[in-house]
Amino acid sequence: MAPALSFIVGIVGNVISIMFFASPIKTFRKVVKKKSTGEYEVVPYITTLLCTNIWMFYGFRKPGGLLIITVNAAGATLQFIYITLFLIYSPLHKKVKTVKLAIIFNIGSLGSAIAVILLLVHRNKQLAIIGIIGSGLAIIMYASPLLVMRMVIKTKSVEYMPFLLSFFMFMNAAIWTIYAVLVEDVFIMVPSVTGVVLGSAQMILYSIYRNKTKVENQVKISQKDHGAKNMIEVSSYKETLDEQEQKPANITCNRPGSPV
Repeated sequence: MAPALSFIVGIVGNVISIMFFASPIKTFRKVVKKKSTGEYEVVPYITTLLCTNIWMFYGFRKPGGLLIITVNAAGATLQFIYITLFLIYSPLHKKVKTVKLAIIFNIGSLGSAIAVILLLVHRNKQLAIIGIIGSGLAIIMYASPLLVMRMVIKTKSVEYMPFLLSFFMFMNAAIWTIYAVLVEDVFIMVPSVTGVVLGSAQMILYSIYRNKTKVENQVKISQKDHGAKNMIEVSSYKETLDEQEQKPANITCNRPGSPV
């Protein structure tokens, strides 16, 4: 019963994780539409790509790790697409930063880690080493939105902290915590519990500041509408004055000699 239950939970975990990985699609639609990344940060996508690659490696080395491989392969593909869009639509200094981070983390660090583990670590200890690295990276992945949370507190706006990303991060961490308990995998459990805590914190932050963001937007719209109204009133006033100035001239021309 336990293996069957863990497999079902793993399937559910795959679905939720893919939804989690796909949640920034709405954000990147805006990026493509505006042709600018604005204040969005590439760091979460760089760290998530590295994390998914390490966990794919973990899945290949772990017996029965098929579900770990599939979900992280899907995640890695989506992160690669997001980073590519970042490179296309970000300003030059952010493009340079993105390339540097991608090379350092997803080529240099990843390649070095895999090479060292396969060549220098005994086969019996490889899974544990990969699990420790994967757990550390997963914690970093879950913690990377802290940069955005700081911006939310500073600006009192949730514009750059999409709710769906926070929600699916929480759900993703919660379902994999259950899976980790069922299969007794401490390397999956530790970062997943961390994700539950940080995901909860993000949603609490969102609930605090989302109304303030709406109020600010309404104020801006009201100011624009008020300005437009003033422009209409001034234009109408000008037209009225022009009409008043033209009227006497027309009367004088049509009725010469009449008293004013």
